[in-house]
Amino acid sequence: MDTLAIFGAGKLGEALLSGLRRAGRTPEEIVIVERYEERAAFLLEKYQVRAVAPAEAVAHARTLIVAVKPQDVGVLLDSLAPVVTPDHLVVSVAAGIPTKYYEQRLADGVPVIRVMPNTPALVDEAMSVVSGGAHAEEKHLAAAEALLRPVGKVRRLPESQQDAVTALSGSGPAYFFFLVEAMIDAGILLGIPRDVAADLIVQSALGAAKMLSEAGTHPVQLREAVTSPGGTTIAAIRELERHGVRAALIDAIEAARNRSVELGHLY
Repeated sequence: MDTLAIFGAGKLGEALLSGLRRAGRTPEEIVIVERYEERAAFLLEKYQVRAVAPAEAVAHARTLIVAVKPQDVGVLLDSLAPVVTPDHLVVSVAAGIPTKYYEQRLADGVPVIRVMPNTPALVDEAMSVVSGGAHAEEKHLAAAEALLRPVGKVRRLPESQQDAVTALSGSGPAYFFFLVEAMIDAGILLGIPRDVAADLIVQSALGAAKMLSEAGTHPVQLREAVTSPGGTTIAAIRELERHGVRAALIDAIEAARNRSVELGHLY
């Protein structure tokens, strides 16, 4: 199994590291590049992986996962450019940065895969979308998919759709958290203790998500199955429609897509 290096061990980098270790990768097969010594020591203790300098990571590994903050990618590529070759595979999980940005700054022919994962990677339920750059072949895309599969589901799409993916699934968990937060507040308003309201809503969300995943039917059909004529659910749905919740959600996701496009133009 090829050795890999993770550049940047923040929340997303650690989520990938954690998933790879749970999937059977040994500490000898992974190195990290982490500029904060305290963070590196924490990861060494928790996952038994060692932190090394960028040049050593490139010498040690063939697959390079770039998980630093987008604003730090340029500096990182400056340090990697002299040592990264077309024999490496660069997998970028840095939001908004196109593959051509890497290709322009690294040696000609270096294969680059752009990935948009999301934070449920922490519980092995991520939705990750991979897109290949100009030099990425089928074997590179397959390798990236295999790398991400231990932390959730993986889909392959053209890079032109990555801004929409960012808005839908990259930011998606935040929309659900926002909705759950509002529903818990509603429970408190109705006199239910916070911990009980949270338990009711979170379990309902888990059950609804499982039904969506396994039923194989359209969400409208599932919603209609709960919506009895003249009942409580239709009264709630009417209020949601009256307040334009559906339109607001569509506008919000479109705004996220537009912001992703703007950020991509910075690189």
